[in-house]
Amino acid sequence: MSDQTTTIKELRTLMNDFVEERDWSRFHTPKNLAGSVAIESAELLELFQWLTPEQAAERSKNDDAFRERIGEEMADVLLYLLSLANAVDIDLSKATYDKVEKNKRKYPKDIASQFGK
Repeated sequence: MSDQTTTIKELRTLMNDFVEERDWSRFHTPKNLAGSVAIESAELLELFQWLTPEQAAERSKNDDAFRERIGEEMADVLLYLLSLANAVDIDLSKATYDKVEKNKRKYPKDIASQFGK
């Protein structure tokens, strides 16, 4: 499996089946899932907490154990987002495309490219 071949629908089904097999849907309320996204995001951030930007970039590219930990935390965030999408019936692809379009209007490329100069 890879990003090249796996759909969001497949991932949502994978997570839904995992949750249902364990009878966890009673715990997977929108509030609990949103909180879990925040908690797992903080765990991802914790990996970088005391690193300089240069150290973070270096380890993210060249430290296999560090990269594995990053991937695990990213997967945790994604799994909870997928569960939240299942719980509230949000089409993640549509929401993502809509948000990018909104951001394009909010941050036109000719203006946004001037940030940080």
